[in-house]
Amino acid sequence: MAAKAGDNPDSLMALTTAFCLRNLRRTMCYLGERNKLCLRSDVFLPSEICDKLVNTYMELVHMDSNFEPQDGFFQLFSDPHSTRLTRVQLREDFVRDRDLEAIGKQDLIELHLTYCNNLSAHSLRTLTRFRQTLVSLSLFGCSRIFYRKGGAPLACDEEEEEERPASRQVPDTDFSFQGFNRLRLLNLGGLPEEVDAEALLKPLPALTSLDLSGVPLPKAAFLAHWKERLASLVLYNVDLSEELINTVVELGHLRHLDISRERTSKFKMTRKILTAIVQGLVNLVSLDISGHIMLDNCTVPHFEEAMGRPSIEPCKSSIYPFQELKRPLQFLGLYNTTLCNVTHIPAYKVTGSKNEDQVLNAIEAYTEFRPELAHRAINQLFDIARIQHCSQLLRALQLVIAALKCHKYDKSIQVTGSAALFYLTNTEYRSDQSVRLRRQVIQVVLNGMEQYQEVTVQRNCCLTLCNFSIPEELEFQYGRVNRLLLKILEPARQDESIQRIAVHLCNALVCQVDNHHKEAVGKMGFVKTMLNLIQKKLQDRMCDQVMEFSWSALWNITDETPDNCQMFLNCKGMSLFLDCLKEFPDKQELHRNMLGLLGNVAEVRALRPQLLTPQFISVFSNLLDSKADGIEVSYNACGVLSHIVFDGPEVWAMEEPLRDTVMDKMMDAIQSWDVTSRRNINYRSFEPILRLLPQSIAPVSQHWATWALFNLVSVYPSKYCPLLIKEGGIVLLEKVLELQTSHEGTKDMARKVMEQCENFKEDPMETTR
Repeated sequence: MAAKAGDNPDSLMALTTAFCLRNLRRTMCYLGERNKLCLRSDVFLPSEICDKLVNTYMELVHMDSNFEPQDGFFQLFSDPHSTRLTRVQLREDFVRDRDLEAIGKQDLIELHLTYCNNLSAHSLRTLTRFRQTLVSLSLFGCSRIFYRKGGAPLACDEEEEEERPASRQVPDTDFSFQGFNRLRLLNLGGLPEEVDAEALLKPLPALTSLDLSGVPLPKAAFLAHWKERLASLVLYNVDLSEELINTVVELGHLRHLDISRERTSKFKMTRKILTAIVQGLVNLVSLDISGHIMLDNCTVPHFEEAMGRPSIEPCKSSIYPFQELKRPLQFLGLYNTTLCNVTHIPAYKVTGSKNEDQVLNAIEAYTEFRPELAHRAINQLFDIARIQHCSQLLRALQLVIAALKCHKYDKSIQVTGSAALFYLTNTEYRSDQSVRLRRQVIQVVLNGMEQYQEVTVQRNCCLTLCNFSIPEELEFQYGRVNRLLLKILEPARQDESIQRIAVHLCNALVCQVDNHHKEAVGKMGFVKTMLNLIQKKLQDRMCDQVMEFSWSALWNITDETPDNCQMFLNCKGMSLFLDCLKEFPDKQELHRNMLGLLGNVAEVRALRPQLLTPQFISVFSNLLDSKADGIEVSYNACGVLSHIVFDGPEVWAMEEPLRDTVMDKMMDAIQSWDVTSRRNINYRSFEPILRLLPQSIAPVSQHWATWALFNLVSVYPSKYCPLLIKEGGIVLLEKVLELQTSHEGTKDMARKVMEQCENFKEDPMETTR
């Protein structure tokens, strides 16, 4: 069988790394003095393992809500004699000065810090410890690292420093890259305006790659200092000028140039400028001019374009300046420009909005450092999946998942990403997706629900979960998804659509699952939450889907779970039952759901005395005459009473209604039912019914139980004959035949049930549907 999209298993390295991190004290660590996490003395880890441990740890901290960050984790890598770190990637506010200081003795070759806003100038001092070995450094989005607060000494307590107001921050003017002689790749994207980029960069002799995204460059001539070495220059969202363009064109060794932008600019891209870039930078293989408005016409008129299919040959280019290229570019960024719409583009990979391929290229290229562009591109992918058809499903899903993981705290990405996932996981695409890929989708959706209580994110996430088989596909995150849904339903007044979807999901999650799952969810407050929803709907005098789903969910969660039945009674559930019955006398499905739930309560012997009141018995007795939802309401009411009268006449302490009168009415009701009725019910076990068979205390209860079995094995033999045989029902039916107190009608049905099961064993090929 062919593998489905995204079905590649995790490597053994990835699995063992995650296991060790989740079980540090059972694998490589112990608790030392003052509960300090310490590395075992017999553990020596090479850089390949240490790098993986640190980078996976960061991923788990950000992506797995069940993963507990370990205080002092980075201290495990403080001694280079037992642990070797070489390539480290740290991101977001989780990283503190003390974490970087802990690994200060390591000989780092690569250090990538992204959006680490809790790092201060103290960490700049730590960086100098790596100056002899560092080859690649990224400080993208770490603007606060260039400040120290209020002129405080660098040795001040970190907690105190964090409490100081941001207004007291002052730029650190003492830091220099002096001595970082091996540094080749540097990303200073988002460098604060107060920091002099020229002075900061001047001591670096060997730069080959420089990213100055969003950095003001009033004097750009200093870039020529690296014209013999610089191979990559990123000036995203940098205000361009004639001087800057002239300097860039002098950097003859550039292979990658990015002068794209997202915000508006006075500078206009002209055909002359683009031609100068192509002519001056002959080694160029990658160029990004996304977001620029072209001042004059750079494109070949349509009637002059080369004939035939779209070509990447420069000589056929629909963009005049690119006709001078020696060879097609490997990458060309044309996102948010009119140029992406032309026919012939001389590049192997193009970002734009013309088609699915360009949009996916844009998501891939811009996700990590340009969420504002990735957000737009994902929105365009959403339209493709919704209106057209996504032909690169695996790639699209993996890119959206990566964006949601990378920007867990970016609301716009979470909104558009979760909306795109809804369409990318629907029935049209489902057969092509592996279990592993769909699990990744579920995890990022739950991350979004966890992070944002905002209506749009919650609705998108809930709708996406509806595309999965419930509860089967959600079982690996069962507790987590239930907690999140119950949290959504907590507020007194919630968005109607979210409430409806969340209750539907809650109902589906407690249907057809093991009892231990139901008990666990019950302890989370499931029963109380559903009853609160019912109470609110009752106050609004509204019987809608939320009301009906809530009762259905209670019916499911109380099935064979006495603790949840007890919670229902403790939370005044019976009072709500009576109020709903009175307020909505004609709502058939509501009545069926409520009576189904009370059937579960009645199966618990210890709880039955709470149902044995004149008021409740009269209500159940009256419902025997109900024709609502076929026989279901009458059947369930009779089931409740069957368990109650089974406890014997001695517990029937009331004068009205009389036990015999109720039993006569039950018998009349059963006689009126059509035994071939198709049922809106699902039994996982016959145990509650079977216990009513071999007894003479209440023959009518025995009659109801036998009728139930006769109906189910007759209408659904392939499902219920094996279940009845497996649970020993045939032996119990034989005892019914032996009892003198059994009605003849009961015995007749018992024989037919046994006969049906015997026939099924002889001819197991069931073809009727």
